[in-house]
Amino acid sequence: MGFMPGVIEGRDAGADALAALIAFLKAGGYRFVTPTPATHARVLARPENQRARDLRGIFGWSLNFAAELVDAALLDRLREAGIVVAGEGGLLRSRVRVSSLGQDLFVHSAFPTDGRDAVFFGPDSYRFARLIAEELRRCPERPGGRLVDIGTGAGVGAIVAARLCPAAEIVMTDINPAALRLARVNAAAAGVAASFVIAEDLSAIDGALDLVLANPPYIIDVAGRAYRDGGGMHGGEVSLAMAQDAVPRLAPGGRFILYTGSAIVDGMDQLRDRLGELAAAERCTLRYEEIDPDVFGEELENDVYRDVDRIALIAAVIAR
Repeated sequence: MGFMPGVIEGRDAGADALAALIAFLKAGGYRFVTPTPATHARVLARPENQRARDLRGIFGWSLNFAAELVDAALLDRLREAGIVVAGEGGLLRSRVRVSSLGQDLFVHSAFPTDGRDAVFFGPDSYRFARLIAEELRRCPERPGGRLVDIGTGAGVGAIVAARLCPAAEIVMTDINPAALRLARVNAAAAGVAASFVIAEDLSAIDGALDLVLANPPYIIDVAGRAYRDGGGMHGGEVSLAMAQDAVPRLAPGGRFILYTGSAIVDGMDQLRDRLGELAAAERCTLRYEEIDPDVFGEELENDVYRDVDRIALIAAVIAR
């Protein structure tokens, strides 16, 4: 289910309540690592996991819960803002999850993420964060650079990069207003100042860019959900389009860091080939690596993947 924080009497009560939730959970040492949806579903299918026993059950596993498990004053704020609603059997449920990554907590959509405006966070978010950290430790950005996180979602890429590039100007973009509102909450909680732009490309952002980050969807989604559908090229089309938009805008020394998946057909990686052509045309260099050779194997049972050998997770860095 997607979630848009409520606005009450001219103030963003949803954002205020989410900020209070993050602060409360941080103070209590809350930690939760979000698994894949398939793993999440398997854990919830266990008989003992029908209702929450603690805060991880409420804000991590998205279980129904009894009111006494949450601080009463905080619960009132969450209910007023529509973040906590009626659940099953007279219990309550949260419309958001909160996941930990390093020192930060990130608010995102509750399980299951089947809403068209769902804001996703999961294993890919952790891998994306690791890629950014490794890349920027090797080559720190120059002071005063402009950093754009395309399709920011919950804001993971920009927030991780901002901690490594504290002098950079941070811009987060997304086509989903619900994502940008949660990214704004997460950035504020992390102490990261940023601009937020509703856009499907970089046309609303002026000038050359020093660093562009992207973690686009890479699976063909029959429901057409924007956060999950990678489009043509067996799911690689959105990744390529982001690269084609970003690379020509790179300043001298600028980089485009891409974490995504690529369908391998008859041993060939079309996304790698197309990115190589783009880099050559723009007189840039390309570093391309398979992070994991085989993920989401169950997708190969669908007709749209009938000619695909495997889906690989890849990291690509195009530098000018």
